[in-house]
Amino acid sequence: MTQSTLTSAQTPGTPQGSAPAASATAPTASRSPWSGHPEAEETRRWTEVAETVAAQLAEDVLTRDAAGGDPFDSVRLLKDSGLTRLLAPAEYGGHGGHWSTAFRVVRILARTDASLAQVLAYHYNNEESIVFSGDPEVRETWYRRSTAGAWVWGDAVNPVDPDLTLTDTGAGLVLSGTKRFCTGSGVGDALLVLARISGGPRDGRLHHVVLEHDRAGVEHHDDWDLLGQRQSSSGSVTFHDVTVSPEDELGGVDDPFSTLVTPAIQLSFVNLYVGIAEGALARGREITNARKNAWFRSEADLYRHDPFVLRLYGELTSQTAAAAALADQVAQEFEEVIGQGNAVTREARGELAVRIAQAKVVSDAAGLAAAHQVYEATGSSSTRAGVGLDLFWRNIRTHSLHDPVDYKKHEVGDRFLNGTLPPVSLYT
Repeated sequence: MTQSTLTSAQTPGTPQGSAPAASATAPTASRSPWSGHPEAEETRRWTEVAETVAAQLAEDVLTRDAAGGDPFDSVRLLKDSGLTRLLAPAEYGGHGGHWSTAFRVVRILARTDASLAQVLAYHYNNEESIVFSGDPEVRETWYRRSTAGAWVWGDAVNPVDPDLTLTDTGAGLVLSGTKRFCTGSGVGDALLVLARISGGPRDGRLHHVVLEHDRAGVEHHDDWDLLGQRQSSSGSVTFHDVTVSPEDELGGVDDPFSTLVTPAIQLSFVNLYVGIAEGALARGREITNARKNAWFRSEADLYRHDPFVLRLYGELTSQTAAAAALADQVAQEFEEVIGQGNAVTREARGELAVRIAQAKVVSDAAGLAAAHQVYEATGSSSTRAGVGLDLFWRNIRTHSLHDPVDYKKHEVGDRFLNGTLPPVSLYT
């Protein structure tokens, strides 16, 4: 399969079942700015920051969710707290944090406001495309611009949409077309765009460019009106013959290290789902403990003493705890792989993808079960809109459909039975 025949969901330059070797001349030491695992102080610090931001978001989360639209004020909280600069290297103005810390932050925010947690998760993956797709020599320029402006990075990448077109006119690149489901695009200072080059020496290559929110010819559509994740700022974006300068270009995705961007976003989803489950159970506990009396046939005096209610919470909290433990373990494995830089192999990348697929299967099930079955303990009165318990179910039901979990199960089973690694793509 040649590069020009790759589907939009595949990784550019990486046919299914194989991966190109890392360049022998590429600088191994500088490829990955992340190494090791966070010290306890880093974990403590950013846990406290995330919990503080989550508490502020909780004050009006139901009102904002009902209103929908782009969450500019809430995104300002993310910027002012320093969370948007968490993963950027310290030498370029960031906080030099670790990926496991970022995943933890996403989980904490998702307990309260999964929409904002999604915006931040995508920001981390989009901004870190500076490393995944960009050349080391331009890294400092991009990071300094991003950290100085406390940028939030949205995207127009959706692989299942028809490709945008980057036309090489001979005098430069021109971007045109429309992308749907562009998370963070409405509130993003920077917009990461993935499009296929047409014409010129790079014909057929999928290529990343970065545009500012208000670039001439970029039209943001206020058309995100889904059941959940209502403030994830995921509307469509149309590009009307936008001129792309060389300074706007970031690069492609063409070796095992650069393709770690997909495991990174999938592991972000894992933590999003775990956080939603934890939030649903915490809210369910408040409602259940406040209920008076018990079901008329129960021998218990209160619902929270009823053996069936205790059994339900015991099952749901155990499932969620297992999902959280697996997510934490796989986050450690992710850091070990990403710290290898150019030394990352196709096999290491594939094994990591399978482990994340396992965590995705477990977290998807735990999140859906918790957000749905908690109603069995809280009763019909908890279905009132003002209670807010439905927020968790709507959010997990919406985002869990991002890509079919059955295919994650297939990847895990295929590796277990046949020793097959998943294909390298923008979903695996």
